[in-house]
Amino acid sequence: MPKYTLLVLPTAKPLSIGVYDNKGELIDSFYSEERVSKILSSLIYDVLKRYDIERMIYTSGPGSNMSVKLCYIVLESVRLVKNIPLYACSLFDINGNRPVKAMGQLYFMKEKETIITKKLTQQVDTTPVLPDTIASLAIDAVALPDYRVPAV
Repeated sequence: MPKYTLLVLPTAKPLSIGVYDNKGELIDSFYSEERVSKILSSLIYDVLKRYDIERMIYTSGPGSNMSVKLCYIVLESVRLVKNIPLYACSLFDINGNRPVKAMGQLYFMKEKETIITKKLTQQVDTTPVLPDTIASLAIDAVALPDYRVPAV
């Protein structure tokens, strides 16, 4: 039976979940405009019923601390119950290093290897899109949330 990788992008609307084959190619996707707190568990449950997931990856930040925290708790619970390894990646690696909405007119920006916050006066489209492939995605074995502002 084929094994698959789950990728979750919890930090922006729509919530995006991708299923990738063993070559790292996107084969299925799920989206929801609902709050992560309302829909993530049921979406993950549906994916786990349909696919034999061998590893899970989520964007651990930067972005909405609450969404990242909820996603981490749900996926960590799945890791513990189903013994599926959990990894993290940076949202910057998914969105091509575009700015990430922080709050108000503040955006997270990556300058070389440093993440800063910067005020932008013009609104920027910061919606991440599931990549077609994750074959070269940099993943981190430490799956803890990457908070750039203090968690509330």
